[in-house]
Order: sequence, then C-alpha cells, then structure tokens
Amino acid sequence: MKRDAIDLGTVGVFKLFRTYFVPTLFGMLSMSAVTAINGMLAGHGIGSDGIAAINICVPLLMLFTGVGLMVGAGASVVASIHLSHGKLKAARLNVTQAVLFVTLVAFIPSVLMMAYPSATAHLLGASEHLTPMVREYLLWFVPSLMFQMWCSVCLFIIRLDGSPKLAMICNVVAALVSLILGWLFIFPFGWGLMGAAFADSIGLFAGGVIGLVYLFRYADKLRFYPVKWSVKSLRLSLRNIGYQCRIGSSALLTEATLATLMFVGNQVFMKYLGDNGVGAFGIACYYLPFVFMVGNAIAQSAQPIISYNFGLGYRQRVAATERIALLTSVVCGGIIMAAFSLFPKLLVSLFLNPDNVAARIATEGFPYLSMAFVFFILNLTVIGYYQSVERVRPATTLALLRGFVFLIPSFLLLPEVIGTNGIWLALCLSESLTTMCILVEFILKTAKRQYKI
Repeated sequence: MKRDAIDLGTVGVFKLFRTYFVPTLFGMLSMSAVTAINGMLAGHGIGSDGIAAINICVPLLMLFTGVGLMVGAGASVVASIHLSHGKLKAARLNVTQAVLFVTLVAFIPSVLMMAYPSATAHLLGASEHLTPMVREYLLWFVPSLMFQMWCSVCLFIIRLDGSPKLAMICNVVAALVSLILGWLFIFPFGWGLMGAAFADSIGLFAGGVIGLVYLFRYADKLRFYPVKWSVKSLRLSLRNIGYQCRIGSSALLTEATLATLMFVGNQVFMKYLGDNGVGAFGIACYYLPFVFMVGNAIAQSAQPIISYNFGLGYRQRVAATERIALLTSVVCGGIIMAAFSLFPKLLVSLFLNPDNVAARIATEGFPYLSMAFVFFILNLTVIGYYQSVERVRPATTLALLRGFVFLIPSFLLLPEVIGTNGIWLALCLSESLTTMCILVEFILKTAKRQYKI
C-alpha cells in the first residue's frame, strides 16, 4: 500500500484535481454501477416488487451513509488544516475520534432495527403487500450499515493521506464482491431478496475492513492515535466531534436530500400510480446515485486541495481549484442529462422488460427527471466548496434548501398542478431554485465588494 507523492501546496491545481478526480470518480461510479447491476439482477430475478422493496430500504442506507460522510468530511477538513500547520498529532486524534464516533452511532440503531424489522418496514413506508419483502431485505442488510459508515469516513482520510488510488480500490473491491455474490445468491442459489441483501452486506464489509486496515497499519501520516479515556479527554473528544459534525453537516443534509427524495417520492408515486409507480421510481433511484457520485467525486476531489491551501492562506489556488470543479460539474451534468433524455428506454430495459407497466412509467419519466442533473451536480460542488473553507452556514443553508425547503413542496404541489409528470419534475424545480439562490448570493456579494472599492 504505497502512498502516492502529492504536494497539495505547490503542485499545479489542475494536475492535483485530475490526480484526485480520476480515481475518486472511478471508485465511486464502480460502487454505483454495482448497486445498479444488483438492481438489474433483482429486477430480472425477483421482479418489479423486488426493486420496489429494495427502494423502500434505500433511504435508510442514505441516512447512515450521510452520517458517515458528515463525520468524514468534517474530520478531513479539520485534519487538512492541522496538517498544513504541522500539527500531526492533532490530525491523527481527529481521525481516530471520527471512526470511534460513527461506530457508536451505527451500532445502537442497527440493534433496534434488527429487533423490530416489521416496525422498521412500516416506518419506511412499505405497503402491506411489500412489507414481508422489505422485512426480509432489512434483516440481512442492516448489519452492514456499520461497515458502510467506516468506509465513508476512511475514504476521506485515505485520500487526504495521499492515496486516492487506494480509496478507489476500496470501492472497486466492495463493488466486485457485491456484484459477484449478488448474481450467485439470486440466480444459482435462488435466495431472492435475502441473497441481494447478503451480497451487498459482504461487499460493504470488505470495503470497510480495507479502510480500517490501512489506517491501522499502512497510513503515511494519518494513522490511528491512542485516545485517552479520562473525563477531560472525553470532553475534548466530544468538542472535536461536534466541530467535525458542524463542518460536515451539509454532507449529511446532502445525503438526506437523496433519502428525502426517495422516501417522499415513494409515497407520492404510491398515491398516484400504486406499486408499479414505486417500481418505476425504484429504477430511477438506482441511477440517481450515479449522478450523486459524480457530484460527490468532484467535491471530494477538490476538498483536500482547497482545505490545505485555505489553511496556508493561498487564496488564488483555492479560487482556481473551485473554478475547475465548477466547470467539471457543468460538463458532467450535461453529459448525464443527454444520456437520460436520449436513451430512456434503453436505460429502463436494463432493469425490466420494456412491456412491464413499471418500465413504461419509468421510460416516460426519465427525460423529465434528467432536467435536474446539471443543477444537482453544480449545487453539490458549491456546497463542497463551502465545507472545505469552513463556511458552515452557507453550506448548511443550501443543503437545507435543496433537501427539504424546496424539495418536499415540489413533490407535493407539482403533481396537483400538472399531473404525474410533476412528480418527475420535482427534483428539477428544487435544484434549479437552489442554483438561483447561489447566483443571487454571488451577485450580491460581488456588488458589495465593488461598492466598497
């Protein structure tokens, strides 16, 4: 596990961004690809009800992943700034505290959900018809949530430690394990949803363990550091974790946006189009992580460069990195939007027979959904920038706007105004309104600066 030689303070920012972005994007997309392929396996091996049952459980995964991203992003920003000031011990302590915290946060609710799977299924919005399938999936998937949170935190730290290619390998290994076992368990073994969940759990276990082993044994700078258990040390640890969570809170809210999108979307599709509507939306929800991962890869690739140079006071390098990230987000969003607008039938047919009712609903809706993607990725990039420079308030505000303030009313009102197509357009309205808020804030800030001059 050799560390890549990366000097965040002197190497050209375009080269640095490319060095981080390519393996980060590949690793994240590989994980999303396997999730999608597992959905295809479930669609062809179990049917649209299988996709619908898994989709009802996905918001749970999103929330746990969001907590991991919140702590990982916060710990990475804090550790970056400590490293730029030469405070290696403080950086290691923050990393150790972050991993211990997510372990505790994952363990308690996982035990409760394992004890009450049917109640959990009802809380997630499962219908009576889908509840047995959701319960079956939960029992085999919930134990992996702790490993997912470990993986989410460790990947931030591994990239900061100078090993973005290893971070990619963590994702790729987890993805391949999940993919191979998913096919084996669903088709030859005939285990159905239990097999799909078990395969995903083993894949997440593999990714989480690789990340922990690296931080225990092979990290160049950011290895785990012994934590003292005195009252004073615990109080300082809680303060550090609180600061990490505050910095990374927008990452949690960003992931919560997807969870909210899926949870509210499931309810609205169920109301207007029944179980087939949920199945159609489930296909879309297998693709949405691709879009999210592209935006996340851009933000996470820019984060160590921006945070490190921000700590050193190199404002021009910070601004140059953000410009590159914003341009990348627009290009990537445009490419994905074109694919969904031009080839919806092909994308849907990978999951279900085109003659299936759910497949027809999804094919008609994909072009409307794709209109959100440029705004979606752009907003993630801007929120990531605010995180990286410790501007917690604007990052949190934007995350709240896109995830709750704009999204929920869009889902509830648009179908009433323009019919079922409004359900697919809800994400576009929410994300475009958020982008408008960003532009207004930028224009006002620029005008204020010029007025002072």
